[in-house]
Amino acid sequence: MSAKNPDPQSEPFGKPVSDDAILKVAKEVVVKFIEVGRLSPANFGETFREVHQAIREAVRSKLA
Repeated sequence: MSAKNPDPQSEPFGKPVSDDAILKVAKEVVVKFIEVGRLSPANFGETFREVHQAIREAVRSKLA
């Protein structure tokens, strides 16, 4: 512990992640699923929402 930051747990982990960055990552994940044949473009909307929500929850949650 330093005088500048006495409690490392008191500050958020890393930089905040923008909504735009979350959208881009979700899109890349879903596109990759389509490319490798794990997802049909017909299911894009439903799957995109699920992937986006999972990524958003992961980056917004506090790490224990």
